[in-house]
Amino acid sequence: MRLLIMGPPGVGKGTQAKDIAAHYGIPAISTGDIFRANVKNETPLGLEVARIMEIGGYVPDEITDSIVENRLAEADAANGWLLDGYPRTLGQVESLDKVLAGTGTAIDAVISLVAAEEPLIARLLKRAEIEGRADDNEETIKHRMAVYNEATDPLLAIYRERGLLVEVDGIGAIPEVAQRITSALDAKLS
Repeated sequence: MRLLIMGPPGVGKGTQAKDIAAHYGIPAISTGDIFRANVKNETPLGLEVARIMEIGGYVPDEITDSIVENRLAEADAANGWLLDGYPRTLGQVESLDKVLAGTGTAIDAVISLVAAEEPLIARLLKRAEIEGRADDNEETIKHRMAVYNEATDPLLAIYRERGLLVEVDGIGAIPEVAQRITSALDAKLS
């Protein structure tokens, strides 16, 4: 199974991605986690990513595309995967399409977690306090949400047009949202 998960910052994509991946026996691949690990280790990529994240921007497509292509070529992804945080631009959709065409595979479904903005801002501010994440202050959060909406609406339209989009309410208890996702996916893919 090859899945994408999308949703605004703070909707719980990372948490849900891990549960979905475990449920279907596939790896959850988070570009955000890959970038944060590089930042923490102060690699050259990490230093560049840190600079971009501090202003609420997104890492350039060329860097992200290469990281994702290399990760999808790893052995544990041979029978499927769930991508969290990718694609985020039309260029990344095209790049992923090329990678999949080259391997003779396709996306099975695109999960879109939907939620109102205000509860997400509150959730992210609380997470910033708990985790000490410098990239989560109110101004940066609002900027990231605006960038997300502007960049992602066209992607959602593409996946909707391809018949791949599965929209799920992302607000609620973690197990409740997880159940909504697996029920929606099972219905879509059966």
